[in-house]
Amino acid sequence: RTIYHMFIAALILFILSTFVVDFIDEGRLVLDFDLLVYAFGQLPLVVCTWMCMFLSVLLVPYNLFHLWCQSQSSSHGKSRLCSWLFGSVYLIYQTLGLGFLPTYVVVTNSFPPASCFIIILEQVRLMMKTHSFIRENVPRVLTWEKDKKNPAPVVPQLSQYLYFLFAPTLIYRDKYPRNPVIRWSYVATKLLQVLGCLFYTYYVFVRLCIPQFRSNSLQLFDLRAMVLCVFNSILPGVLVLLLGFFAFLHCWLNAFAEMLRFADRMFYKDWWNSTSYANYYRTWNVVVHDWLFYYVYRDFLWMSQKHFRTVALLCVFTLSAVVHEYILAVCFGFFYPVLFCLFMCFGLMFNFIVHDQRKGPIWNIFMWTSIFLGQGVIICLYSQEWYARHYCPQKESSFLDFLKPRSWSCQRPLMADS
Repeated sequence: RTIYHMFIAALILFILSTFVVDFIDEGRLVLDFDLLVYAFGQLPLVVCTWMCMFLSVLLVPYNLFHLWCQSQSSSHGKSRLCSWLFGSVYLIYQTLGLGFLPTYVVVTNSFPPASCFIIILEQVRLMMKTHSFIRENVPRVLTWEKDKKNPAPVVPQLSQYLYFLFAPTLIYRDKYPRNPVIRWSYVATKLLQVLGCLFYTYYVFVRLCIPQFRSNSLQLFDLRAMVLCVFNSILPGVLVLLLGFFAFLHCWLNAFAEMLRFADRMFYKDWWNSTSYANYYRTWNVVVHDWLFYYVYRDFLWMSQKHFRTVALLCVFTLSAVVHEYILAVCFGFFYPVLFCLFMCFGLMFNFIVHDQRKGPIWNIFMWTSIFLGQGVIICLYSQEWYARHYCPQKESSFLDFLKPRSWSCQRPLMADS
């Protein structure tokens, strides 16, 4: 609670410093939130896109699964043909309907970053939930087809599937532990804390990021400038990391869990006490970790008959790195695989070097130091690329321009002189 109060005090200081600077520069208080208005632009289109995406997830996978279950009572040859048919339709839906179309809407309409994050993160969440629903229920139907102890397979009701789509978990179950009552005051508190974190992040960018990178983008980005940029970006990077963790994994998920009377609140563990990266990956985001463990790591071991555990772990890291980089590339409008390289190089290496046998406070210090540096690198390089694309726009954009880092070739001093 003391750390929580310290963050509130820092937010108050950010607000006061912004008001004081605006009063000195403008001679009056400037209540201007242009950055938030820009970041969350095109909200009506965002809501329409989300509604279409959610309704398709609610109706298409469930009805496909229901029709496939009915086809399993026919002859063996016909049921196998139906399995191939419905499986192909499901994969096409996952790839095109849920994978391609939302991304196409986001890119063609040039959604601003925050609005883009809403759609793309929801896209990834719904794809993971859909996979879990199919993955958990198909084996039960196949077991029934083999044994046929009951007259018909047990098919989840639509209400169970709908509850799962809103529940703060990525693992489908027919029933979850439920609380008896909803504490609406608790829900309101958590949602207000999410709103507070949003404004906190706004002030972090306004006071710590934008002034630095707006001036740095007019200078030659050499090794010295990069080192200074990384270390100057550590504080805002760590603040954004902790605010994102607190806002989403603690406040947002707990608010939805309370509204749904969802009793299992193990969304994270004490990752801040980790002395190994292996433990950090398991405890930072338990919701996503469980999905990766059950449907990537464990399924790979099942298909390989419990061989190649290292390859299974590599598949988990690769999938996680690709999805993270995909989200950033679509939302920022450029491909700059900084996060992917950090995941696949340092993240994978530290997972084996700083393993569970590492104990003692020195390893916790090492973990926090590396996290600080990693956040500094991420904020620095992505911000430099963002401003490079602002100061050095291309006359004709192409897919190659999307892949090529602009910050490596942008002649910022010339742009400043002109």
